[in-house]
Amino acid sequence: MTTQQLQFVDQRFAFPETDEMYQALVDRNAEYDGVFFVGVKTTGIFCRPTCSARKPLPQNVRFFPTAAEAMAAGFRACKRCRPMEVAGQLPDWLESLVAEVESDPEQRWTDEDIRQFGVDPTRVSRWFKAHHGITFHAYVRCRRLSTALAQLSVGEDVTNVALRAGYSSLSGFRDAFQKWCGATPGRVRSGDALLVNRILTPLGPMVVAASGEHLWLLEFADRRMLETQFARLSARLHCRFSPGENAIIEQAHRQMSEYFAGARQHFTLPLRMPGTEFQEAVWRSLITIPYGDTRSYDQLARAVRRAGASRAVGRANGDNRLAIIIPCHRVVRSDGSLSGYGGGVRRKEWLLSHERAVLERDG
Repeated sequence: MTTQQLQFVDQRFAFPETDEMYQALVDRNAEYDGVFFVGVKTTGIFCRPTCSARKPLPQNVRFFPTAAEAMAAGFRACKRCRPMEVAGQLPDWLESLVAEVESDPEQRWTDEDIRQFGVDPTRVSRWFKAHHGITFHAYVRCRRLSTALAQLSVGEDVTNVALRAGYSSLSGFRDAFQKWCGATPGRVRSGDALLVNRILTPLGPMVVAASGEHLWLLEFADRRMLETQFARLSARLHCRFSPGENAIIEQAHRQMSEYFAGARQHFTLPLRMPGTEFQEAVWRSLITIPYGDTRSYDQLARAVRRAGASRAVGRANGDNRLAIIIPCHRVVRSDGSLSGYGGGVRRKEWLLSHERAVLERDG
């Protein structure tokens, strides 16, 4: 997503209380990424809530709903958390190292190898931990195993693949492979693979999973339930997961960029949303809620012919694996107030305000 694509990101929602924002800053709470920016009076810089810099005292900060307003107040962008860019975007200092990893995924890396690129191994590991949930070395192992997966899928010998991946023993390769993709190398030729990638948004990175024909999952990367969703998909589909990209993921990336830029109100992606009969009925009903509008849990329960089952509807919302596209953020309490949302209530408020602002802009 480019800066130009982000020109329309309207945040006319009820700004969080100062104490809430300061606590989010202290906690580096990713659910607030894009919801507010913080200016530090003593340094003259502004940051995103997740910045790893030392936290300023409460009396030394100012909060802003947009980066533009922080700049208008005289603050300059932090060089560490880069608030003018989409959260999760690869920083300049890391690009050459990651490019080298991608060019030769089977290479085994030492800290000294990393230093040859002019970067500190600890800094690299911290960045990967913050943005991918794993260390750099774990990321490299995943890339090696992903390459091995591709080789096994076309019938290559398991022993040869293990040696090329840098494993000195076949048992070590089998253990690592099974832990990573849920199947032993000998069984990997059966069953389908879902490719997994990231989509960067103004509200933080999202994880996307797709086959060659359908989109199966789209979730905020920091959602606590993400691991559970992957486990449920794996158990239901008997599938494995592999880092990669395909036409469905590219299409999802493009349409999400258009959504956040205020240029798309309806998605045209081929979806698969397997669940119980009740869950699927709720999810189908969610898709019918107009852009920028809301429904109460009670209204949704009646729509699926289960009057009085508002709590069950809420649970089905929480089990939704396709955030934004299946718009569970458009469901509110009967009095119009906001309740729980897998990506965080502040994100829910942001999304609703964004959609209403788009409708207001377009008249």
